[in-house]
This record gives sequence, C-alpha cells and structure tokens, in this order.
Amino acid sequence: MELTIVVPVYNEEESLRALYEQIGAVEDEYGYDIQIVFVDDGSKDGSWSVIEDLSVESDKVRGIQFRRNFGKACALDAGMREVETDIVLTMDADLQDDPAEIPKFIEQFEAGFDVVSGWKKVRYDPFHKTIPSKFFNLMVNRMTGVKLHDHNCGFKLYRREIFDEVRLYGEFHRFIPVLAAARGWKVGEVVVNHRPREFGKSKYGVSRIIKGFLDLLTVSFLTSYNHRPQHLLGSIGLLSTFVGSVGLLYLAIYWIYRQVNLSNPEIAALPSVSDRALLYYSLGALLLGVQMVTFGLLAELFVAKQQGPDTVYSIRRRTKGGEMPPIDQ
Repeated sequence: MELTIVVPVYNEEESLRALYEQIGAVEDEYGYDIQIVFVDDGSKDGSWSVIEDLSVESDKVRGIQFRRNFGKACALDAGMREVETDIVLTMDADLQDDPAEIPKFIEQFEAGFDVVSGWKKVRYDPFHKTIPSKFFNLMVNRMTGVKLHDHNCGFKLYRREIFDEVRLYGEFHRFIPVLAAARGWKVGEVVVNHRPREFGKSKYGVSRIIKGFLDLLTVSFLTSYNHRPQHLLGSIGLLSTFVGSVGLLYLAIYWIYRQVNLSNPEIAALPSVSDRALLYYSLGALLLGVQMVTFGLLAELFVAKQQGPDTVYSIRRRTKGGEMPPIDQ
C-alpha cells in the first residue's frame, strides 16, 4: 500500500520529529510505503530547519516552504501538487491527530470510499472550539446534504484524482468532502483518536467562525447553482417581481375605488396612493426582481463563456471497442 501524507505546518517545531517517528512506526508495523510532504506555511520558528533535517535523513520526506503565511488551503494545494501516489492523507502537525489511526482510513478506502473523513468523537479542545464546531457541522449537514460529524477535522484520506477536479483556495479545505460529493465521489467517515495538545497553541480564533459561515454560503451556492445561477437568482427575482406586482395591483384597485367614491367623506379621508408605504415597498420589490433576473442572465452568459462541459461532470472510467472493460474497484 503506497500513500502520501501531506502535513501543513505553522510553528510546529517541537512536534515535527515526533510526528515523523510515529508515522514511521505505523509504516513498519503495517508494511505501508509512506511518503511525507511537509508544507511550511510561513512558520516563524525553526520548523523549516527540522523539515530540512528530516528530508536529509530520509528520501521519503519532502518539504515546501512558503515565503509567508498563505493559509491551510494553499498549503494543502501545494502539497497535493507533489503527490504521486493514488492515495493521499492529510493530517495536522500538532500531534493531536494520531498516526496509529491510518489503518482505519485504509480499511474504509478499500471498502470503496473515495473520501474518508476523520471524526474526533472525543475531543480534547476547549469549549470555545467544540461548541461552535458542533453548530457549524450541523449547518453544513443541513445546507449541503453531506452528513459528517466533523467537517473541520483535518485528518482525511482522498483519492488523488479528486484534486484534479476540486480547487483549493481561501478556506475551502474543510469543504473538500462536500465539493467531492457534489461531483459524485463517495464520502465516508471513521472515528479517530484525538489527543490532547502537547506543544504550541491553537491557530484558530473567533474569526474562523465568521469565515467558515461565509465559506459555507459560497460552497452551498457552488455545489447547487455553479452551472445554473439563474435557477437561484431568477427564482428570487420572480418571487420579488410577483410580490411587487401584487402590491401594485392592489394599489391600482384601491385608487380606482377611492376615485369613484370621493363623494363619500369617509372614503375621501383615506390616504392617497402616493401616501401609502405599500407603493414604495411594491416598487422596490418589482425593481429588485427585475435586477435579480437580469443578474441571473448575465451570470448564465459568464458561465457559458468561461466553462466547458468537462468542468460540469466527473467521469469514473471509459471503455473502448475491442478492449476488456476495467475492473470496478
């Protein structure tokens, strides 16, 4: 079994050698052939020096150093470009992910899953991380339909081919299973051992919650309407146009009724159409509806110009006349 482990690194000088040795112990015990790619995401400590030493000691270790901190998604993307094996596993460098759990991921992969996400069922993190994480996972499950207990877990296994179709940027690393599932890849989950932090400190703050929610909205849109934006924008536009039209129709009937009965003091005392707030709400809804439909048409034109059919679907395999079909794995 050959696989590559991509490890994003940010100020993890104290834990890198221990992580390397623990991965080596798993490799020896199970007979795996493991390559390791450490990506130094602009560390300010001696992390890169440790990576250089490890790469000198072992030809199975490669290192990439960024000029500054670009974020975890960029680190993973850079690491994936170095992967040559069919299987790639990602994990954090802080020793909270246990390399002894790697065989569990391999078992799920051999069972037919293309993406296997770790689930830290028992977590050793402070409450200000675990509570928002539970709420975030609930939202992702509801909005995307991909049911995982721990979307934030960085301990995951993938088929390398997935990254030929799924782009990594921003904070999208936590949504790779969602993006892969939207293209037809099979996503599974496995319970993993989560260990208390021994070195350093957490790299995530309150801003992660805000960024995560905004990214969730983006991913939800991309997976549902990436190639059909008019379905969303046009639906909102038509609904808004309908509401505005109903309001204006009511006001038209109201105006006719008032004009016909102006001789009645009670009717004459009613406010004119121009004094009704409903007029401005209706006009606003009508204009918004027209704009949303227009934006939808422009978005459709952009998609049609920029994207070809190969970006829409995902091909599992091909067969050719005169050849035996490939075996389904």
